[in-house]
Amino acid sequence: MKIFIIITLILVGIFIAFQIYTTMSINKTETQAYNVIRVEDDFEIRYYPAATMAMITSRSTSFNELGSSGFGTLAKYIFGGNSEKKSIAMTAPVHMDIGDSVSSMAFVMPSGYTKENLPLPNNSEVMIKTVSAEYVAVVTFGGFASQESIDSHTASLRKALQAKGLTHSGNFRFLGYNPPFQFFGRKNEVIVALDEDEVKSTMQK
Repeated sequence: MKIFIIITLILVGIFIAFQIYTTMSINKTETQAYNVIRVEDDFEIRYYPAATMAMITSRSTSFNELGSSGFGTLAKYIFGGNSEKKSIAMTAPVHMDIGDSVSSMAFVMPSGYTKENLPLPNNSEVMIKTVSAEYVAVVTFGGFASQESIDSHTASLRKALQAKGLTHSGNFRFLGYNPPFQFFGRKNEVIVALDEDEVKSTMQK
């Protein structure tokens, strides 16, 4: 029994140390740049500049399906599956746009990279795109994301925007910031594009 307790304590210690190391590593990961425009009680409005992304499209229509099919494909690209066999640093967050018939997943490329100077993907399913600047509404939540939690926070954000009279467009999208093996300090977000003119008018008030 004593040996069992010692082994258990050692394993718990290793687990805690690994989680601390993981959290510290994630904190050093480059995060997509944005400016906070306005903070409301239930959400915040951000401005995201144009960004270069590696993206795949998929027929998956749920969080789990898109995550399992898309992540590995994009990871192979940044871990050397490209014309230069070059490793590209992982950034945060991972973007997921889950639609009724077609979905997409994207990795934001590190600052300094553009569509012109990135190596070409070996896999034709991976596309390099520059996405336009946009204003978005954002709600943040913790824990492990699921389709149910995404749907719940989507509904809450939609209701909050209606209450403020703000117009949104396109799908509500999911942003994930953490690897699956990180258990603590997890961060997730649901975002949706806002009407630029409406946002700018609120900035003048």
